[in-house]
Amino acid sequence: MRKWFKRTLGALLLPPLLYLAAALLGSLLPVNRDWTEPAGGTTVYLADNGIHADLILPVSAQGLDWRPLFHQDAFASPIAGAKWIAFGLGEERVYLDTPTWWDITPRTIWSALAGGARVMHVEYVTDPSYAVREIRLRPSEYRRLWSAIRSDLVVDPSGRPIPLDHPGYGRTDAFYRASGKASAVRTCNNVVAGWLRLAGVETSLWPPFVGGLVWRYRRTEPASNVTSSSRRP
Repeated sequence: MRKWFKRTLGALLLPPLLYLAAALLGSLLPVNRDWTEPAGGTTVYLADNGIHADLILPVSAQGLDWRPLFHQDAFASPIAGAKWIAFGLGEERVYLDTPTWWDITPRTIWSALAGGARVMHVEYVTDPSYAVREIRLRPSEYRRLWSAIRSDLVVDPSGRPIPLDHPGYGRTDAFYRASGKASAVRTCNNVVAGWLRLAGVETSLWPPFVGGLVWRYRRTEPASNVTSSSRRP
């Protein structure tokens, strides 16, 4: 009986231990290791709530403007004054059914681990100073990053992203349909790392946890106290 218990316990513990080991290794191994941050360029930001990372870009930079894609009609409050826009991509149930972490259920956890539909969380931001890290990009890198984010959106026949009929966490954010599935292998943080990799920026090979992603980049300079609805999830 004791031998059976030990084998069962070992079988249960082995997958999470292997996952954690792979996460550590994937967070330490770099891709695009020859990349160096330029002295000048377009700055983007990484926001981190301890579990999930958002990438914050200028609303308009390098001849690329997000406003034609994300119109006012999907947002409760005016977006005209916002100069920044935040993107996070994650599992549908985690985003839509858990306005706070206390709302999470076993069904939501299973959907996130096993492979649920993905959605894009988009928020217009007046000030990105709540972000924890910043990255300066060359024009070509910024354009590749812009295209990488854009390619993960599901669009209608006219080429516009498709908003979900679901309220955001605040008045300047909304949800949009995204392609593919989210899972324990392809987490929200891995998605952000993938966007940076496609841009040509050095990033972690496979960082399922947010700490394995953000540690590589410069800390954001302290600024005014700004809150954002994108703190959850």
